[in-house]
Amino acid sequence: MPFSYTDAEGNLIGYEMELVDALCTQMNAECDVISQDWDGLIPGLNAQKFDAIIAGMSITPERQEVVEFSEPYFYSGIILIGKKGDDLSIDSLAGEAIGSQRSTVASQYLQDEHADADIKLYDTQDNAYLDLTSGRVRGMMSDKVIGNDWLKTEAGQDYEIKGDEISTNDDAMGIAFRKGDELVAKFNTALAEIKDNGTYDQITGSYFGTSSTAAAQTADADVTVTEEEPTEEVAN
Repeated sequence: MPFSYTDAEGNLIGYEMELVDALCTQMNAECDVISQDWDGLIPGLNAQKFDAIIAGMSITPERQEVVEFSEPYFYSGIILIGKKGDDLSIDSLAGEAIGSQRSTVASQYLQDEHADADIKLYDTQDNAYLDLTSGRVRGMMSDKVIGNDWLKTEAGQDYEIKGDEISTNDDAMGIAFRKGDELVAKFNTALAEIKDNGTYDQITGSYFGTSSTAAAQTADADVTVTEEEPTEEVAN
């Protein structure tokens, strides 16, 4: 999965990891990136266990009540996945078992717009896919980059996107910080600078082919930032 994942040596790699590296280099800061379960991201941030969240997290009004976001670094969309040849469509979800990862824009859309479906929510995307391939759910509502990536795997070869991509008002993804944290402005400045100098387009294009391609969460990551020259420990 392109946003972030763990390689065979246990290292976090992927699009968001390269983006963090570029941002921290631009700020002349040393950043330690660790993995964290999705449901623990915002509570851990506000408990000062780490300083920032970069995890394909969409900027929603509900989240803005408890955290502050950077300017968007990517935009996402939602897709419905079903078995090839099945006539499942976005207009025929009533009564159908449809899965999604909980606490995501995809699951919120499903609950808001298709409450008459038999909605199954999962703690991880992998568990959702397992129920899809086992037939326990008929369809899967997913971020489009995560979904498209899974469709390229052996497990996803018998499945396809049903209908068009769905766009919502919650498509923008940002880096989350504690409210009032000075890091927000620093990351915003660095993000603008790497967009201006071409680094952002180079990184994004290498993963998605274009800087404006929509994408979403795969792995969850949190960031601890320490500035260098001068050295200044932020949080923790």
